Amino acid sequence: MSKKKTKKFRQDRKLWFRIFKTILKIRYRKPNFIYLGDKPTSQSIILSNHIGARVPLTLELYADFPIRFWGTHEMNTGLRNMYRYQTKTYYHGKKGWNIHLARLFCLLASPLTNIFYKGLRLISTYQDYRLRATTQESLEVIQNGGNIVVFPEDSSEGYLDEMKSFYAGFALLAERALKLGIDMPIYVSYLRPKDNTYVYEKPILYSELKKQIPDKHDMAKYLLDKANSLGKVKLKELKSET
Repeated sequence: MSKKKTKKFRQDRKLWFRIFKTILKIRYRKPNFIYLGDKPTSQSIILSNHIGARVPLTLELYADFPIRFWGTHEMNTGLRNMYRYQTKTYYHGKKGWNIHLARLFCLLASPLTNIFYKGLRLISTYQDYRLRATTQESLEVIQNGGNIVVFPEDSSEGYLDEMKSFYAGFALLAERALKLGIDMPIYVSYLRPKDNTYVYEKPILYSELKKQIPDKHDMAKYLLDKANSLGKVKLKELKSET
């Protein structure tokens, strides 16, 4: 009797975007995923380093569990806003490019990035009262079994190998989910560019984390240290995914 074939996992994306992603795989190689505990399945929060576009692209191309990303609203509100954000904030401010080079480069890069983020179905984030809309949309994803990926690094000084601080917005989402009876596991992860390895720490339930560290800012610092440690540990000390 022949074995039943396992259906290959696909993110819930439109057909044109799935085709577009096959082209991107030429540029971005699949990393070695290492899970120090359970792999994410559903209704979890995944915290990760960013490395510019590399980590979001890598996760979107190769994660075999359902994900939706948080991302700054400037990347999700039209081509003009995206162009302004990419030239001044991203390439000039965070990556240190010459402003004129950034403007010229983004004439091509911004339209392509705009296409990508439309396909990605990014969940917009804000640093004011509108964050409530972010958490509401995220809760709908969670209630349907999805996972939320958050890049909490304060990248005002650029994307660093050893991150300096985490924003605590993810804790607001986890708290609201808990009030609805969903105790979300939180995964800390880190993509290591030097060996193209993506390491996931053992998950911890938000309720347990809250008991240990009630203050959300202290919680963010604790998880920041966990993430940075994943980038420093020697590869031979990690157990590879089987």
